[in-house]
Amino acid sequence: PVCSMGNSTSRLYSALAKTLSSSGVSQHQNCLEQVDVAQLDPIDPNDLLEECQLVLQKRPPRFQRDFVDLKKNAASNHRPIRVMQWNILAQALGEGKDNFVQCPMEALKWEERKCLILEEILAYKPDILCLQEVDHYFDTFEPLLSRLGYQCTFFPKPWSPCLDVEQNNGPDGCALFFLKDRFELINSANIRLTAMKLKTNQVAIAQTLKCNETGRLFCIAVTHLKARTGWERFRSAQGCDLLQNLKSITQGAKIPLIICGDFNAEPTEEVYREFSNSSLNLNSAYKLLSPDGQSEPPYTTWKIRPSGECRHTLDYIWYSQHALNVNSALGLLTEEQIGPNRLPSFHYPSDHLSLVCDFSFNQDPDRLL
Repeated sequence: PVCSMGNSTSRLYSALAKTLSSSGVSQHQNCLEQVDVAQLDPIDPNDLLEECQLVLQKRPPRFQRDFVDLKKNAASNHRPIRVMQWNILAQALGEGKDNFVQCPMEALKWEERKCLILEEILAYKPDILCLQEVDHYFDTFEPLLSRLGYQCTFFPKPWSPCLDVEQNNGPDGCALFFLKDRFELINSANIRLTAMKLKTNQVAIAQTLKCNETGRLFCIAVTHLKARTGWERFRSAQGCDLLQNLKSITQGAKIPLIICGDFNAEPTEEVYREFSNSSLNLNSAYKLLSPDGQSEPPYTTWKIRPSGECRHTLDYIWYSQHALNVNSALGLLTEEQIGPNRLPSFHYPSDHLSLVCDFSFNQDPDRLL
């Protein structure tokens, strides 16, 4: 049984409770048939946050992470666009395949882990949210985030490893969410990445949006490249394919671009160099947190598996540096905050840290081209 929410949130709780109860493919399919997202009432994000905190009251509180101001020039004449990138850890993989040997199974329970994920999203209030390893899209993220005002898109992997896990909730994939009151969707492309001319199991979503406040167009993309050591050339080929697609979509960088992803690649890999040296004139936003603006963070994922401890920088937010400015970026959790058992944990729901940046349009986007 789930703890009582009291009268003030009972209407909201009944909606959230539906997302708690679904697991298994048959229920997943029922949910697909039953939930008409357009018919659901809007939710006040503060009510949802309060409800999540009630579910999480026995867990330790969220860690404080601060935004670092990176503005080098005068304030822009429009509200910044906040973009959040996060591999949230597929539930089926977390419980069934990933073998986080220091993480208690109790910490991975979906009923609570889901609320930790939502709490993180609600805390940072992104205008655009890019997620990987989403296997509870139809029963959790689409119904809830659509009621918070987001337009939602999901593209599953063709052969998701989640489907190998008993009691899975369907395939995992990439998901992209943007606030409908801030942006208008102009174009949307679901891209199945190729490598060596072969279609692969990795995907991307690329959407061209119009900013309602400025009238400016930009493209936002989300992807998740092939994992594991030994697949470096494969990731490189996938990265080339994605860049080719994005060159076409952005008309050769005429339309500014933001790419969020778990690249499964350290900055030493070829795919990272391809993005750095692309004709799209991309920079990695989180480099700007380093003293010289040239170094990536020391880690974006930190976990312990049977094979040992893995601390890597794999997650990035790339952007068109001629057209966009990074106003601020969210600092990472410290080693002390992460703790000796690493991620995920009772404190934090994923083995990857969320990345959050505030962007503004350059007033003279052509000057650096």
